[in-house]
Amino acid sequence: MLTEKDLKQIAQRGISEAQIETQLKEFETGFPFLRLEAAAAVGKGIVAPNEQARKQYVAAWEAYKAQGRRVVKFVPASGAASRMFKNMFAFVDADYDVPTTDFEKKYFQDIEKFAFYEALDAVCRKNEGKDIKALMAEGNYKAVAANMLKKEGLNYGQLPKGMLLFHRYDEGARTPMEEHLVEGALYAASNGEAHVHFTVSHDHLEFFKQKVAEKADGFAKKYGIKYDITFSEQKPSTDTVAANPDNTPFREADGSLLFRPGGHGALIENLNEIEADVIFIKNIDNVVPDRLKPETVEWKQVIAGVLVSLQEKAFAYLRLLDQGATDAQLQEIAAFVKDCLCVDPKGNKVDADYLRRKLNRPMRVCGVVKNVGEPGGGPFLTYNQDGTVSLQILESSQIDTKNEEYMKMFTQGTHFNPVDLVCAVKDYQGKPFNLPDFVDKSTGFISSKSKGGKELKALELPGLWNGAMSDWSTVFVEVPLGTFNPVKTVNDLLREQHQ
Repeated sequence: MLTEKDLKQIAQRGISEAQIETQLKEFETGFPFLRLEAAAAVGKGIVAPNEQARKQYVAAWEAYKAQGRRVVKFVPASGAASRMFKNMFAFVDADYDVPTTDFEKKYFQDIEKFAFYEALDAVCRKNEGKDIKALMAEGNYKAVAANMLKKEGLNYGQLPKGMLLFHRYDEGARTPMEEHLVEGALYAASNGEAHVHFTVSHDHLEFFKQKVAEKADGFAKKYGIKYDITFSEQKPSTDTVAANPDNTPFREADGSLLFRPGGHGALIENLNEIEADVIFIKNIDNVVPDRLKPETVEWKQVIAGVLVSLQEKAFAYLRLLDQGATDAQLQEIAAFVKDCLCVDPKGNKVDADYLRRKLNRPMRVCGVVKNVGEPGGGPFLTYNQDGTVSLQILESSQIDTKNEEYMKMFTQGTHFNPVDLVCAVKDYQGKPFNLPDFVDKSTGFISSKSKGGKELKALELPGLWNGAMSDWSTVFVEVPLGTFNPVKTVNDLLREQHQ
């Protein structure tokens, strides 16, 4: 099935023939649905700390940072913003000229509230010889939308989301990239330095670097810190081969194999290369203006405090296991693993080896918010490969929709995951874990796409906070809805939280 030419193409990407064969096999077999025990809830896998506990966790985090630990803020930022503007692309191509749908009416009615209004007004004057108000007055709404989307205007239809103007300030509008730099200064700085890492697409790397060079010094002065800002791209070796509907390799017109990015699960490789004790992970579009940041900052400190408190106990127990724990101590450690790390042994023998396995692995604390119908993965108690049950973040595609009991758990779940993670990635001896060792390779996603009018099947790797972190110690903490303000469409920027 694979030619000499294919093998050369595969080798150039740093992928093995065996990996391609495995991927083609996965198209045939699909991925098994996960076996669920229950949706996580407060008191059943989700911790809801009271005010006193929150203060203790914030203090624990501040004490941890004071030890000179290296903290990094990791921001997946490679996504283009094109999906944000789906409705406006449709309007530009529509066979009518005036705003007709509710979405279009809302956009033009409140256009002055967008942080990019002044920039858009300037390109309209330059390209059309008229400002936005004049264009709208004469019914030329499409020119306004086109100047926002097209290359000769703001080019928002092609730019990465991190480079769009999201929020207005007296000193000028800010992009999400800038808001993340501010957040890094407020809760992730240690030793007077904030380490912030963005994963970006190759096409946008230079643009990000240029913007950072323009903006970072101003924030460094404002917050009295130094920045260490780094970038990485998704590795070609994490791309996956595309398949035809009959599961044979999909080929381009010239006969070469088609590779596609492996999804955010590929970023486990980038995460693995970060030199850090603790890593915060948060999506590029989940940011708020300064007036709302205190709540976000407090809760980031809380979940980090939960993490380092649990890690300290886990490390102490691992050292105890090294020395040889008594039966009473083994019972105490087993209670910690079950009650605090939420790992139920089920049929597994709970001995020193089992406890060491469950303690000596990466750890993450995930903020979860009350379910208000936003799209996103949910927190569940799930069966693992070794028969234990632990906490996992699942996407809807990992759940068997024909299983009524599971669908009830999914639809009636009280919480969902807004991608608000803080991770501990070193072991009790100070050595970094090799994170790919903890991926559940039996998870992943297959979706239908098209290329040049031909249907194809695309394979995504186990998601970064799903299967890629499957074998981590996981704890869920309920955080307020105010800490979750994603921007999925341009009109989300009109929400009060982004004004």
